[in-house]
Amino acid sequence: MFVRIVKLSFHPEHRVAFLSNFEVMKHQIRNAPGNRLLELYQDKSDENVFFTYSYWESEADLENYRQSALFNEVWTFTKKLFNAKPEAWSVDKIVSLA
Repeated sequence: MFVRIVKLSFHPEHRVAFLSNFEVMKHQIRNAPGNRLLELYQDKSDENVFFTYSYWESEADLENYRQSALFNEVWTFTKKLFNAKPEAWSVDKIVSLA
């Protein structure tokens, strides 16, 4: 399992549109094959910057999602709202304490 972190920065006037669309799509994204967790964070110093954290069983699962009609629908809508190029990282969790 690995974690995918994506930084998304939006024009201020598009922040609400992003959040509304995320609310509609979040369960479908979370239920994509191989997705084990989906979280959305908002930056404390810039309310127009968000981070998604998603946990995937395998890189193939993430790639299958990225090639899916669902991803195409989500990304086609979302990319029009950006004020900066999104950044993404795939990382392996080393330690987790709860």
